[in-house]
Amino acid sequence: QVQLVESGGGLVQAGGSLRLTCAASGRTFNWKGMGWFRQPPGKEREFAAAINWNGDNTDYADSVKGRFTLSRDNARNTVYLQMNNLKPEDTAVYYCAAARSGWGASYSDQYNYWGQGTQVTVSS
Repeated sequence: QVQLVESGGGLVQAGGSLRLTCAASGRTFNWKGMGWFRQPPGKEREFAAAINWNGDNTDYADSVKGRFTLSRDNARNTVYLQMNNLKPEDTAVYYCAAARSGWGASYSDQYNYWGQGTQVTVSS
């Protein structure tokens, strides 16, 4: 079992930055790929970023590439999503997820544990 708790969301002006944190519990965290998905208002959930089990490999949606950075600290059972140069279209509920395997993936069905989500609102 893995439990995930996100934090760090909030209201920020366009061009600003936020860092989301996902704290995980469970002995298998260190061996799992991790991902962030987001759900904009009135839209379906979409992939944002993923990282493999040891942090050597990351993947990003084109919409966030170059602005978001995903990292992990396995000693702290924590994943971080640094979001810079935020845009109003980044407004969404952001969800942390733990993958079924050690590899991060862009498909939500590859994840079997999810956090409760944290709201990010970017004003223009």
